[in-house]
Amino acid sequence: MASQLNPYLSFSGDARQALEFYKSALGGNLTLHTYGDQGGAPAGHSDKIMHGTLETAAGFTVMGADNPPGAEHKPGNNFAVSLSGDDAEELRGYWDKLTQGGNVSVPLEKQMWGDVFGMCADKFGIAWMVNISGQ
Repeated sequence: MASQLNPYLSFSGDARQALEFYKSALGGNLTLHTYGDQGGAPAGHSDKIMHGTLETAAGFTVMGADNPPGAEHKPGNNFAVSLSGDDAEELRGYWDKLTQGGNVSVPLEKQMWGDVFGMCADKFGIAWMVNISGQ
């Protein structure tokens, strides 16, 4: 699979409604995973969206999630650019370059869902997520 770049949107508890709305507007297949699906969900978050993906026939991909407990929701700053795929060398190379002069908020390492994932803000303040599947 080639690497993919797409927006990742953050919501304050209404990710399900927003992603379902985007599906109604853009069509496609919507996959939703809740915090409860992973077990050990924080109180009041078991039905909130931990990760959602909308893939359309036109080739659009939109991802999104509800903010985790304690994460502040700031409209206007509630998005990131997501790089994902299974080419670990390529994606780690992007990560290494994007983090130069920036700030890492989640180190690029294996996560509970089985992929390698990291989050950072580049030196210009743009939020990035890198997900390497099948690692």
